[in-house]
Amino acid sequence: MCKTILYVDPGHAFGLKKRTHPFYAKDFDIVDQYSFAKTDLSGYRCISIPGFIDQEYMQTQRDKILEFLHDGKILIFCGHLFRDWIPGASMFIPKKINSFQDYAVHIQKNHMIFKGVKEDDMTYNKGVAGFFARGFYQPPKQAEILLTLGENEVVTYIDQNTTNGIILLHAGNDLFSYMQANKTTDRISTQTFAWVQAAYDQRQKERVSN
Repeated sequence: MCKTILYVDPGHAFGLKKRTHPFYAKDFDIVDQYSFAKTDLSGYRCISIPGFIDQEYMQTQRDKILEFLHDGKILIFCGHLFRDWIPGASMFIPKKINSFQDYAVHIQKNHMIFKGVKEDDMTYNKGVAGFFARGFYQPPKQAEILLTLGENEVVTYIDQNTTNGIILLHAGNDLFSYMQANKTTDRISTQTFAWVQAAYDQRQKERVSN
């Protein structure tokens, strides 16, 4: 039986926690990135893809991803997009930095993923700015903007209009990886998981009613 989320694993050393941590073991199936083409996606609600993925390869899988979204499901990508494999998404734009304050993260919407998370806890890691996000995206029209650098440079958005499904694009590290830092960012991983369940259920209800 499939679990809720399929995590596409680039196989790098930073992914070791995802292969062994109980949080992932319970609700995530993990597949090597180069097995994605032959993976049956029908049982999953969400595909989670991290920034270290081989984007040249993922570009060859664009039609498979579009088909998955066509069924009202969810795609999460966290990282720097530089190939056209996510419908409606622009390429990542590096932030021009003049001061560490340019890395300040701002919450633009009261959304369940970042409920109770402090902006400074996202901006600073052990007193150093820039770990959370170093660039931004130009979102599609009608996208739901969650986080920005400054007022207009979009770090995180949700797109529910480009396809029949839902795309969550985040210009930083894997949202599911935020845990055990002893600050409010520890909430992000579990709240992102809760959002996946709620967003999927809502989208499926809308599809039935339409």
